[in-house]
Amino acid sequence: MSTPGSSPQKGAAQDAGAARAKFADLTPEQRAGGGDVNFDLIMDVAVDVTLEVGHAEITVRQLLQLTQGSILELDRPAGDPLDVLVNGVRVARGEVVVINDKFGIRLTEVISPHERMEQVK
Repeated sequence: MSTPGSSPQKGAAQDAGAARAKFADLTPEQRAGGGDVNFDLIMDVAVDVTLEVGHAEITVRQLLQLTQGSILELDRPAGDPLDVLVNGVRVARGEVVVINDKFGIRLTEVISPHERMEQVK
């Protein structure tokens, strides 16, 4: 409820005497992404890494007909490198290896940072 002389849009924080945050303007170098960057802030952020063997597009009817032992043909020939995706963006390609009875990937090509940024746009 507003009182005479007060604005109904004022938030509780303004009424409590809170001040507006002030930030320094960025230099042209900071706006362009240059200069020293502190990556320590993001080093513990978890990302999703996916190895992509290939794709297949099927109808719902075909999907419902899949049973144990069914074979789904992918669009990629055998022997082609796998795509390595981080949060859905391709960052590398590689080949499957087995290490101590577990699958791994040997990177054979790493996408340049410029190409990665183009994928995100």
